[in-house]
Amino acid sequence: MKKSKIMQVKKVGMEFGKGNARIQALKSVNIDIMEGDFSAISGPSGSGKSTLLNILGFLMAPTSGEVYFDGNLIATTDFDSLADIRREKIGFIFQGFNLIPVLTALENVMVPLAVDGKGHSDGDERGMELLKAVGLEEHSHKKPDELSGGQKQRVAVARALISKPRIVLADEPTANLDTKSALTIMEIMSKMHEKYNTTFVFSTHDDRVIRYAKRKIEILDGEIQSDTNN
Repeated sequence: MKKSKIMQVKKVGMEFGKGNARIQALKSVNIDIMEGDFSAISGPSGSGKSTLLNILGFLMAPTSGEVYFDGNLIATTDFDSLADIRREKIGFIFQGFNLIPVLTALENVMVPLAVDGKGHSDGDERGMELLKAVGLEEHSHKKPDELSGGQKQRVAVARALISKPRIVLADEPTANLDTKSALTIMEIMSKMHEKYNTTFVFSTHDDRVIRYAKRKIEILDGEIQSDTNN
């Protein structure tokens, strides 16, 4: 079956600073993100992988180049449109979990629906389904300070999927986890990818994570060095 392109990045460059302090984080990067990808953007610290992921998530506007979503050229200065795309079509997983301390695990999973103004008619049921899928059904009533780091990240995975996004972006999702928890998160993300056919793109420099990827995109000094499929 032919895969469709979810995102296209064309000749994207990104600069920070001015004059002698100017840093070129990305240099004319070209990349297509395909439906069903389970991709790792890898590289050492400072390689540009997080910058690229932020551009894919419309969290950062590139200095140059074009970004397309579902075939449409996106104006990266149209903040209202970008907010709509992020809310409706992109799920995010951050290395710092970013859970709301006063909410339960289930309530944290439901946050994107609340932000989107959607009711709880079927949200609770889907939230519990996702918590069950990540092995936290019995912890749905617990707040973040009652959960381990690995459990918090599982809640974050469920939260990223609650709105049925076209793509999930994960920035160093295992960086704050021990080896056992990191491998558990990658197993869960892989299973969610297979179960829901959700496209995942994650940045990492962790070999434990890279080996799970079906597509490996290596970046160094702001340039794509290799792009391979298993």
